[in-house]
Amino acid sequence: MAQEELVRLEGIEKSFGSVRANRSVNLTVRRGTIHALIGENGAGKTTLMKILFGLERPDAGSIYYAGRKVEITSPQQAMALGIGMVHQHFMLVPSLTVAENVVLGHEPQQGLHLDRQAARRLVQEIATRYGLAVDPDARVRDLSVGLEQRVEIIKALSRGAELLILDEPTAVLTPQETEELFRVLKSMVAQGKTLIFISHKLKEVLAISDAITVMRAGEVVGNLKTAETNEAELARLMVGRPVLLRVEKGDARPGQPALEVRDLWVADRRGLPAVRGLSFTLRRGEILGIAGVEGNGQTELVEALSGLRSIERGEVEKDGRSLKGLSVAAIRRAGVAHIPEDRFRRGLCGQATILENMIAGEHYGMPFARRGIIDWKEAAAFTETLVKEYRIKIGSIYDPASSLSGGNAQKLVVAREFSRAADVLLVSQPTRGVDIGAIEFIHRSLVAKRDAGAAILLVSADLQEVLSLSDRILVLYEGEFTAELDPKTTSEEEIGLYMSGARRMDLRAKAGGISA
Repeated sequence: MAQEELVRLEGIEKSFGSVRANRSVNLTVRRGTIHALIGENGAGKTTLMKILFGLERPDAGSIYYAGRKVEITSPQQAMALGIGMVHQHFMLVPSLTVAENVVLGHEPQQGLHLDRQAARRLVQEIATRYGLAVDPDARVRDLSVGLEQRVEIIKALSRGAELLILDEPTAVLTPQETEELFRVLKSMVAQGKTLIFISHKLKEVLAISDAITVMRAGEVVGNLKTAETNEAELARLMVGRPVLLRVEKGDARPGQPALEVRDLWVADRRGLPAVRGLSFTLRRGEILGIAGVEGNGQTELVEALSGLRSIERGEVEKDGRSLKGLSVAAIRRAGVAHIPEDRFRRGLCGQATILENMIAGEHYGMPFARRGIIDWKEAAAFTETLVKEYRIKIGSIYDPASSLSGGNAQKLVVAREFSRAADVLLVSQPTRGVDIGAIEFIHRSLVAKRDAGAAILLVSADLQEVLSLSDRILVLYEGEFTAELDPKTTSEEEIGLYMSGARRMDLRAKAGGISA
């Protein structure tokens, strides 16, 4: 017997000015299933889920939940109905602890005060149950992006939702952790929970879901049973054309060293060692992948190389010139481009326009400025060209960057950094939250940069991406390299063992540009 419906959305319409985010959307989610929602950036997925969670009000249409018509006007009302959501961009208070964030709004009391021990126990219980280890006493502002996501998952689970909306929940997990999470999610469903699962990883969607809804340009273009579809069909429905699902690249032809890193030590925000004596060489004409669970030193490593974080000791040289102690601007002028892992915190100024963000870092000289005066016509033409080339969905180049969806904001950062005359690229999470069509374009662009002689350091939580793009892979665990691997002869499972610290190579005598 078919499962009864838990959620039914009928004729949902939502516009933001002249942009129609949702166009007469119909969606049915059945109780006790995992329903995947996929589509390109700007397809309307997040807007639709915000309407279901009470963060947005529809212009037209109806919502039915558990057999009755409801009007959801706030997240509090959604949670009271039994709907929880883990957002793509986290809804956390940076100055509070993990435990304080988790219980915010439903605090356990001890007299007139917060029962901190009860809050800590709640976090520890859920973290243990679902394998989402995090320190309940840590301040959120001191956490990596990956750990922040774990807090959001714990926060949603703590409210006992019957329907849980998960937006990219496995983006920062190892293959083993993803497998464990999937086991937990399936167990939750077996006990009557219902999940809406949003992901750009089609293999993931096919592995975990029972049904799939595909959106494009604000409309539903496909409702499929997972068992009756495949990656190629899903990609075609999402993008509206056939999509190349694998990275096409020839063998690398590594040239001279472009970046030399020797005995690098970098501290985290608490002053504790996050990078512990790393040494490696990055050569022109290669992509060197860094694999590791987030929070193991990747952020600090890339920020130190780009000038965003000070180096405690050690040396970084580009073409024999020391970059240690140089400003971000000076390192950029030396030919280093940087795509940061957090596009809104490090990659963009939300209040500035799309145009201003696109020329940021190059606005002080030719071709955008003459004698200190910006040529706005030249800057606008440049921005319009990149917006079209990278298929960035915007209203106007004069809109603030904060108006962009997460994926389109990422495209803006990638377009700006790839357009620079840089021969060393520090690339962190280049396709996080980006649709499959843009992933294909970004991957091709990275390979083209490599083939043109650029030296690329790639940090990604997506092991499939690391394996597909990298010419060499270094695995990082607790600030140290545990392995150097050949992507042609290794697997996601083997990398996962090194990422978890369960296995470690002796790299002290290893040749090829790395030393312990």
